[in-house]
Amino acid sequence: MSSVIDRPLRIGEVAELTGTTPRTIRYYEEIGLLEGGQRAQGKHRCYSDTDVERVREILRLRDLLGLSLDQLSQLLEAETARAVLRREYQRTEQPVKRRRILEEALGHISTQLELVHGRRDRSEEHT
Repeated sequence: MSSVIDRPLRIGEVAELTGTTPRTIRYYEEIGLLEGGQRAQGKHRCYSDTDVERVREILRLRDLLGLSLDQLSQLLEAETARAVLRREYQRTEQPVKRRRILEEALGHISTQLELVHGRRDRSEEHT
């Protein structure tokens, strides 16, 4: 469920759109899963559509994989790093640089796979 929002949102609106609570969103900010909403001088935090999608992704991965918040953080950090590398890869034509980018991306993919496989293995132990 994607939405295009053309105005800043307050924390309660983000919570409502994502089916969570403002407290959960603040906690995700505290532990680094979500960047803090932009705050105008003396005003409430404001969130964007990107923030809404990030919260949805966190909740989806948490529910789907049953990962701890620390593991979720590792998974999302690896995904963010891969996104940066994808953009870098698209901007260059140099084979040596592209190879370095791909090798670096493989490290992040390995981290993600370890987390998912570890969860799968723990799940199979309980069945």
